[in-house]
Amino acid sequence: MSVGTMQELLIDELKDLYSAEKQIVKALPKLVKAASTPELQDALQSHLEETKGQVGRLEKIADLVGKKLTGKTCVGMQGVLEEGSEVIDETEEGTVRDAALIAASQRVAHYELAGYGSARDFANTLGLSEVAALLEETLAEEKEADKKLTSISKRVNATAQQAA
Repeated sequence: MSVGTMQELLIDELKDLYSAEKQIVKALPKLVKAASTPELQDALQSHLEETKGQVGRLEKIADLVGKKLTGKTCVGMQGVLEEGSEVIDETEEGTVRDAALIAASQRVAHYELAGYGSARDFANTLGLSEVAALLEETLAEEKEADKKLTSISKRVNATAQQAA
C-alpha cells in the first residue's frame, strides 16, 4: 500500500499494531510458561488478557474508520518476539532467565508505546477523537505494564545476582 495521506498513514499504523498485537497474543503463553518467578508469571498472564482486550479495541477502531486491519505483517514485532524466544533457548531456567524475559517483554512494550503514541497523534490530527481516546486507553495500559515490569525487575535482578 502506498501511503500519501495522514488518513492512509493512520490506517497503515493501525494495521501494523493489529498484526503486532495478534503476534503478542500467540507469544505470551510461551513466556508465561518459561518464567519461574510467580510475580512475573502473573504479570505476563495478566498482560495476555489485557492484550486480547487491546485486539478487541483495535477491531472497534477498525469499525469506526471503516477499514479492515488485516493484510499486513508487523515485521518489527516479529523480530522483537523472535529475540524474546531466543532468550528462552539461550538462558537456563531461573531468575537470570526471568531477568532476560523482562528485558524482552519491555522491548515489546516500548515498540507498542511508540506505535500507539504515533497512531493516537495521527487520529488527533485527523479529528478522530473517539479513535484517539481508544488508542490512549491502550497506551496507558502499556505504560502501566512497563512500569510493573520495571518494578518486578528490581527484585528479580537482585535475586539473580545473589544466585550467581
